[in-house]
Amino acid sequence: MRRNDNSRLHESSKRLDSAGEMSSKIRSQGGRYMTRLFFILIWVSILFPLLSLIWAQEYSELWGATGEKWSSTSRLPDFSFAGYHSGEKPISTIPPTANVKSYGAKGDGQHEDSQAFLDAIAATSHGTILIPAGRYKISQILEIHRGDIVLRGASPAETVLFFPIPLNRLKPNMGQTTSGRPTSNYSWSGGLIWVKGWRRSNKLSQVTEGSLRGQQKLSVSLPDQFHPGQRIEIRMVDDSQQSLLKYLYTDEAGDTSKIKKPIRISMVCRVISTDGDQLTIDRPLRFDVRSAWQPEIHLDQPMVTEVGIENLTIAFPAQKYQGHFTEQGYNAIAFNNVYDCWVRQVRIVNADSGIYATGRFCTLEGITFQAERGTDRRGSTGHHGVQLGSDNLFTDFDFQTKFIHDITLSYRSAGNVCSNGRGVDLSLDHHKKAPYENLFSQIDLGIGTRMWKSGGGRALGKHCGARGTFWNIRAERNQKWPPKGFGPKILNLIGIQTDQPSLIKTNDKWFEAIDPAQLQPPDLHQAQLQYRLNK
Repeated sequence: MRRNDNSRLHESSKRLDSAGEMSSKIRSQGGRYMTRLFFILIWVSILFPLLSLIWAQEYSELWGATGEKWSSTSRLPDFSFAGYHSGEKPISTIPPTANVKSYGAKGDGQHEDSQAFLDAIAATSHGTILIPAGRYKISQILEIHRGDIVLRGASPAETVLFFPIPLNRLKPNMGQTTSGRPTSNYSWSGGLIWVKGWRRSNKLSQVTEGSLRGQQKLSVSLPDQFHPGQRIEIRMVDDSQQSLLKYLYTDEAGDTSKIKKPIRISMVCRVISTDGDQLTIDRPLRFDVRSAWQPEIHLDQPMVTEVGIENLTIAFPAQKYQGHFTEQGYNAIAFNNVYDCWVRQVRIVNADSGIYATGRFCTLEGITFQAERGTDRRGSTGHHGVQLGSDNLFTDFDFQTKFIHDITLSYRSAGNVCSNGRGVDLSLDHHKKAPYENLFSQIDLGIGTRMWKSGGGRALGKHCGARGTFWNIRAERNQKWPPKGFGPKILNLIGIQTDQPSLIKTNDKWFEAIDPAQLQPPDLHQAQLQYRLNK
């Protein structure tokens, strides 16, 4: 009995050991299973939002994902040539050669530092003028008449240029509006830092046959005048029937009865090659070339380039803004007839107007607008925030105050890009006389009550010309197609904050109601630039 009992105990022990091993195996396998499940859940939590974003992405029928739906002849223009050297090289870093302190500047906010700045500019033929940390009182206009000069502060927080006297007191220049109201001409021009350029230009050839918008070949009378890399300007002038003006509005110009002189348009490009009488240029034509408009090609040789203003604040007295056309010229910066220049990382405070950049291929980057002055009855603290010429890039901006016209395009301005910016309640001002083929991309309007609010005199045409493009525009309030007086039907609205349905017609309105958060690519300018450079 005892042996049998021991035998039973031994068998029971073996069964318990076996059960323990099995339980251990089960626990081990269960642990591995739970570990795998844990990691799967982690990956799902990471991938699902990413996949959701990918699945939610939407693409424009005018561009596609990577430009596969685009062609140079489509209604969507090529905006990739905007800005400093057409985006093909980074902004120059010019070595320091002078320091305003070496010319007697104090930077204490009390002493007059004008002459030190004027002397430093006059003595610098090429290089960067350093402006160390400090507050510099400047009571004269700082004019720059040659290229390769940079004014560089320590940072916008550290270097402040304070201008206590407006332009019209320093250099009186009275005029009147298109309606005859007397006002200072500095209401729409000039800057207390004023870069003045000029160009050498002579006629090279006539264009002997017509070409269509989007093409890159021209027939010329004197092909031997051209060589690869040469910068040229294609010029045209309107006829007595205003057919060119009408063309810029795709035959929806509106009342143009006050435009008395024939308008002139031009486009700057570079020569790629010649073959017989055929000239190939580096970019698509932004307009048709017709014999009725007397097309000519001129040499384009800008004499002031590579001027920069960076890393500083420009400030004015905190005087209440008196309203439209009362401005005396507390204007920060003006670029006149200059190419390949820049303003970057600059803060502008209490300005009548911020920057008049009427040159070409200039970049304005990282500009902040602020005001401590009282507003007019509309809640504005100044007239124009920025006004652009042609083929300029205005990017990474922040309007922390309201101007009557925050961003202005005027008088046949074309090829400009305004991108990656925001404002309190932005006004995208199109100031009549056919500003055409300009881009607003990836912009936060703020409240969103003034997107289409625009100025300009009476009977000077509709505000915006053909193929103005608005891409990825966000706002607190929903936006609609602009009112009839704003521009022609041939505008492009893609990814606008809206509750309206899409309306897409090839030769009519183009309104793609895509959620801005889902639109890809988010910035059309960058997508087009990469497309061109990669190609």
